[in-house]
Amino acid sequence: MNSPLHGRTAVVSGASKGIGLAIVEALARAGATVIAGSRTSTPELEALVEDGAVTWVSVDLSDPQDAERLVHEAEGRVDVLVNNVGAAPARTSGFLSVTDADWQHILNLNLLSAVRVTRAVLPLMLQAGQGSIITVASVNATLPDPLVIDYSAGKAAVVAFSKALSKEVGPKGIRVNTVSPGPVQTDLWLAQDGVAATVSAAAGITPADVIAQAAGSTATGRFSTPAEVADLVLFLAGDQARNITGSDMVIDGGFIPTW
Repeated sequence: MNSPLHGRTAVVSGASKGIGLAIVEALARAGATVIAGSRTSTPELEALVEDGAVTWVSVDLSDPQDAERLVHEAEGRVDVLVNNVGAAPARTSGFLSVTDADWQHILNLNLLSAVRVTRAVLPLMLQAGQGSIITVASVNATLPDPLVIDYSAGKAAVVAFSKALSKEVGPKGIRVNTVSPGPVQTDLWLAQDGVAATVSAAAGITPADVIAQAAGSTATGRFSTPAEVADLVLFLAGDQARNITGSDMVIDGGFIPTW
């Protein structure tokens, strides 16, 4: 009963692995009932479902109807929404290689998925007079990189969308914030087809070299962990952050220079 989110319901998109899975774990550990949406499940997510506090919903949020279906599983109450779906393909051939189809896919996934799920959740929060909406953005929203030019534009749009919405719904008891990680120990960076592997193949170096260079660009000398990002999301979801809205909270180990 003393859990900080006991009795509350959270919806998390992109929930099967990486940052999304860590967020689901943190919310469930804090006592929330979690609706976890993703295209496919994983053994780690299935283990959380078996524990009883998590419900998994197979959704593809590039489809507008799936946003409504994900929120429908919450059965009329959503206290916390975490928009986490995203992708960042490395554009090693430069801007001119990025087609209209590429732009549409990345903006659909990184921006419009958040817009759609937020639109589906907001009437429930307005009716309740409270809620917390947290969208996972990126340091590339304010530190755009040509290697991920379409991703950078999409994440910048997510931050602007969230800031604008926070002004509209703040007086109605709803908080809207973004979390912007720098490099994180996830498949986006570390998988066989992740950023490190793609960049290394184009640059003629090893993936380990790419990872070392990225880690060396931080003040702490390392990537963040998914659990560390999840802890920040958990803080924003709870009552300790009840007067924080319209903020972009950066967790990057000093990747963005502060001097």
